Amino acid sequence: MSSSQPELYIGLMSGTSMDGIDVALVDFSTLQPRLIQTLSHAWPDDIQQALIDARDIPDAELSSLTSLDTITAETFSEACLKLLANTSYQAQDIIAIGNHGQTIRHRPDIKNPFSLQIGNAQKMTELTGIDVISDFRTADIKTGGQGAPLAPAFHQAVFHNNKLDRVIVNIGGISNITVLPKDKNKAVTGFDCGPGNTLMDAWMSQYKQQKYDAGGELASSGKTDARLLATLLMDAFFQLSPPKSTGFEYFNLEWLNKHIDKGFDHADIQSTLCDLTATSIIRAINQYAPDTEEIYICGGGVHNKELMRRLQALTKCSVATTEILGVHPDWVEAMAFAWLAYQNIHQQTGNLPSVTGANKPVVLGTLTSHSI
Repeated sequence: MSSSQPELYIGLMSGTSMDGIDVALVDFSTLQPRLIQTLSHAWPDDIQQALIDARDIPDAELSSLTSLDTITAETFSEACLKLLANTSYQAQDIIAIGNHGQTIRHRPDIKNPFSLQIGNAQKMTELTGIDVISDFRTADIKTGGQGAPLAPAFHQAVFHNNKLDRVIVNIGGISNITVLPKDKNKAVTGFDCGPGNTLMDAWMSQYKQQKYDAGGELASSGKTDARLLATLLMDAFFQLSPPKSTGFEYFNLEWLNKHIDKGFDHADIQSTLCDLTATSIIRAINQYAPDTEEIYICGGGVHNKELMRRLQALTKCSVATTEILGVHPDWVEAMAFAWLAYQNIHQQTGNLPSVTGANKPVVLGTLTSHSI
């Protein structure tokens, strides 16, 4: 990454929370990637609901999502063009868009594993006039990996420190950690810890008709049910050894409701779910990264003040956001997919087998070229 001319890529990320589309314009011409412009683009309510409903479609019927695939691509393209409109750059200045896509299904552990992210790449190239790199998970899955998490390779590239053992925690719908040993001879590891915001958001949506618990206010007003928390933490996923990944297919209200008795208090359940996220993260760090000296958080979870408070209360390590390291926590994931697009264009590997469980490092993503 070193040249006199800007080397510009757009990273596009919409996570399992589906709370919006994060778009980041990144310059890779210098040693450290430079964030130039960002945009948070809201999903139109009808499209967001259609995406949520698509989660319930059986695997055998996923081919019916052609229309939603196109509509999603149109929304992604609109977000990219709005971002560019806020800069002095044109489409021809951008080398490629790295589009994670919207995850509809993630099944790495079945007989024929697959992961489906929609957002038609061909349609996006037509609408934006920019090459698109998409379908980042398939190559890793084909070599025996989980196809997730994929951000740890980017975390290694920008957040590694040769004097301190660090852990980067991304708290989106699902939480995951990246373990960055100060000794570069030690493997970088990482995995999904369990639910991040997904259960808390779902609970708020169902019982408070709100998309999320702003600042963790409801959780802070409740009292954690210790017995329920212990029961939830006994789930088989938390006992699995890495590599492992998960999603909303597993951690959802149906999963939660199996453990809840009648007569519950809404605030107490929210407090319990907040502790479930915090405890599963810190337990994972304690078990698999006991030498950790610093913990840095990114993703939407940083805005939940109560969650951040509980994370710090559970560990002697300092807990801060990645902003201290020079990258705003809201944009780490979008930047990661700009970086993965950069890696693809330069035919450099993008996965970490020590994280995903793949048999080998591979180039991630599929290039869809814009036809002039």
